[in-house]
Amino acid sequence: MLWSGWGDPAKARELPDQVKKLLGDLLGVRAPGAPAAALDEVRLPPIALTESLLGALAGVVGDEHVLTGHEDRVRHTRGKSTPDLLRMRAGDGGDAPDAVVLPGSHDEVAALLELCSRERIAVVPFGGGTSVVGGLAPGGRDRFAGVVALDLRRLDRLRSVDAESMLADFEPGVRAPDAERLLAAHGLTLGHFPQSFEYATLGGFAAARSSGQASAGYGRFDDMVAGLTLATPTGTLELGRAPKSAAGPDLRQLVLGSEGAFGVITSLRLRVRRAPAERRYEGWRFPSFAAGSAAARALAQEGPLPAVLRLSDETETMVGLADPEAIGSGGPGGCLMITGYEGADVDPRRTRASAVLARHGGEPLGEGPGQAWEHGRFSAPYLRDSLLAAGATVETLETAGFWSNLPRLYDAVRLALLGALGSPLVLCHISHVYETGASLYFTVVVAQDGEPVAQWQRAKEAVNAAVVEAGGTITHHHGVGRDHVAAYGREIGPVGVRILRAVKASLDPEGVLNPGVLIP
Repeated sequence: MLWSGWGDPAKARELPDQVKKLLGDLLGVRAPGAPAAALDEVRLPPIALTESLLGALAGVVGDEHVLTGHEDRVRHTRGKSTPDLLRMRAGDGGDAPDAVVLPGSHDEVAALLELCSRERIAVVPFGGGTSVVGGLAPGGRDRFAGVVALDLRRLDRLRSVDAESMLADFEPGVRAPDAERLLAAHGLTLGHFPQSFEYATLGGFAAARSSGQASAGYGRFDDMVAGLTLATPTGTLELGRAPKSAAGPDLRQLVLGSEGAFGVITSLRLRVRRAPAERRYEGWRFPSFAAGSAAARALAQEGPLPAVLRLSDETETMVGLADPEAIGSGGPGGCLMITGYEGADVDPRRTRASAVLARHGGEPLGEGPGQAWEHGRFSAPYLRDSLLAAGATVETLETAGFWSNLPRLYDAVRLALLGALGSPLVLCHISHVYETGASLYFTVVVAQDGEPVAQWQRAKEAVNAAVVEAGGTITHHHGVGRDHVAAYGREIGPVGVRILRAVKASLDPEGVLNPGVLIP
């Protein structure tokens, strides 16, 4: 992973001429962004951990698994939000951990948490490093003896497959492509393909309640978690011994989405599916976002629901964001919907779904748009790097609401962005659908001003307030991190905040786990 951007540096590309023209004509982008600092130019804070404490950490995992080199610290600094990348490009590594520690077992994780709690060392669990909400930047570090990034890459095994129950036991450090490769040997799949798929880990998916692009067919990641093990400073929590239970509240739900604030997930028992015999993706055009939304709602409520169902608004369709390779070349007009069918009975489900879409005014565009989306489904973050270098600030944000409230939520977010940024380009698509509602995923592009981090923070604060006021959730699948903490507190109210604080105090009494994240 590129330390100052996204993904494989070999996949980075120059912006096409039509995109550069679009930036100039629509947004007034005239000058490129500041050049990125070199790796050795990134400024890091001095290592706060004493030699004695570094030795104690090495005593748990071995000397070779405690890393304090410049590059190791840089590569574990923050996540991949636009403010994260802007700071890194400017050479600001102020949130770097003092050390990177790589445990190799549950017992080593548990021992490390007990040690760090006793010695007041802050612990930031680290999987793929793909957080886009400030989930990897510790707060209040002056209250601690130091900060370590707990990198789970050594916990990377598929431990067992129960083909009869359709379950697979994984360690948390397995990256998503490796999980699919390991399951493919058994004819199985998770079916979880978020935009972070190339680099994110299974533990990160669980800790942040990830939702993949095929969630309509396979469910969100939290739907897949049948059981898990959590190491905490005060002991181990093992959960999930049956598909469903009436034995009190489901404590798995307390761990899912906890973002490393309550403990470190060290194993996952996941529901798997048979690998699909066929995949087919295609495009539809609707005259308006409202018409396309009504069609998506009909499929969600009446069926049959495709595995992939995405609807771009008029602006996103015009720009062509559903196909990152064709940005700026103009879309099909109206609103583009992508549908995807997977499994053994593709044809009958596709025929029935197509009848519903046509009844709601949809015009079939064939498989071309669907194949273009499939080809570029993981490409958008690479485009962001190029836009930052060109002098544009580009960021994404998302929310969700009930169908009846979705138009209000859509308008509220757009108005907040326009009020905070002046004349940005605001794109949106429905990315995940349910019987009762859907998520809205926004992409925002604006010419960088002299302080682009502050520029975006003003916009983010305005959007957070608008989402809460309009009755939406502050996040559908990106997580809370630090960026959404205040708004999350308003969403769940003072009683909800007290519940979270009570759990935190019980499992992490010294407050060393991912400080500043999740807990209002």
